[in-house]
Amino acid sequence: MKIGVKQMRFEFATANRIIFGAGKVKEVGAIASQMGQRALIVTGKSTERAQPVIDQLDDQEIRWQLFQVIAEPTTESVIESIEAARSFQADLVIGIGGGSVLDTGKVVAALLTNHGELMDYLEVIGKGRQLEKRSVPYIAIPTTAGTGTEVTRNAVIASPEHRVKVSMRSPFMLPELAIVDPELTYSLPPSVTASTGLDALTQLIEPYVSIGANPLTDAICREGIRRAARSLLAAFRDGSNTTAREDMSLASLFGGLALANAKLGIVHGIAGVIGGMIPAAHGVLCARLLPFVMEMNLNALKLHNPESPALERYAEVAQILTEKPSARAENGIEWVFNLCRELNIPTLSDLKLSDQDIPVVVEKSQKASSTKGNPVKLTDEEICVIIHKTH
Repeated sequence: MKIGVKQMRFEFATANRIIFGAGKVKEVGAIASQMGQRALIVTGKSTERAQPVIDQLDDQEIRWQLFQVIAEPTTESVIESIEAARSFQADLVIGIGGGSVLDTGKVVAALLTNHGELMDYLEVIGKGRQLEKRSVPYIAIPTTAGTGTEVTRNAVIASPEHRVKVSMRSPFMLPELAIVDPELTYSLPPSVTASTGLDALTQLIEPYVSIGANPLTDAICREGIRRAARSLLAAFRDGSNTTAREDMSLASLFGGLALANAKLGIVHGIAGVIGGMIPAAHGVLCARLLPFVMEMNLNALKLHNPESPALERYAEVAQILTEKPSARAENGIEWVFNLCRELNIPTLSDLKLSDQDIPVVVEKSQKASSTKGNPVKLTDEEICVIIHKTH
């Protein structure tokens, strides 16, 4: 090695075990029987998707109790879920649903083995204590293709009282098992396919250009971007397209692996702030912000840091998205703008973000943990321009 060359260092952590494939949810019962005998099942509005899991637990004579997550998790709803699990004396947690469901399950599993209450462990609005013990076994089963939270070490919770979203994070929160079954996404409506799919694409592009990128996450991001580029619109147009659904489930999984082991960027920095202020789905916010952030990042890099490797990476993203080896970064941004139009992504004004909220969004976005991974430091004025353009 040459003297003066910086040594490469990085870590990679994920769920203890990942099972991927159509029909793989049928294996959950036998595996769960080796983990516990009293399962809290966390699911969404509809309990139908949890029925295959319930039937398998019954076959294995595992006692279970259901907890429904009706909307994105709040401090109040998460506290209710923790109390339900403690009252039931659960020794196993199974989450089957979207990101809100899986995040709730992570927190429940963690608070079953760690003393104290939710606010003891929340960042920003709580005491921010570190978990001391590993969670009870947690099985995460996504039914959307977007968040990748089945393989991440944090959970995002909204506090309506404070108008913020905050995180609880620890390596101890990594699920014991992630089962990613594309069949569970076949019935997703087009609007959810669009917003969650663009969230997945964002979580592949941001880590790839972030300051925390490493060779392992790079390989995952390239493959994930390729699959999302060829299949998101196809899945949106035809939810029964099994090949497209498989691609998007993989893209979502890869996005989760990437964000957990590299860094994100200002798309998530802004989206997290806005999501705490108005009732808007996280995936929709990321979808709306992505092309405008890419455009501003590219301009800011050229102006402030023209030697940044992120410029070349944006060009590589464009080449993957467009399948054209000669594509430039600008072509990739145009591709994303066109995709968002075809997917009917709403504006932020449609989501009821007011002009009066924008200065607060800018201030809080600059302090967000995700923003720290952005490949270039954006000014308040540049962030303000992004938000105004998304209206």
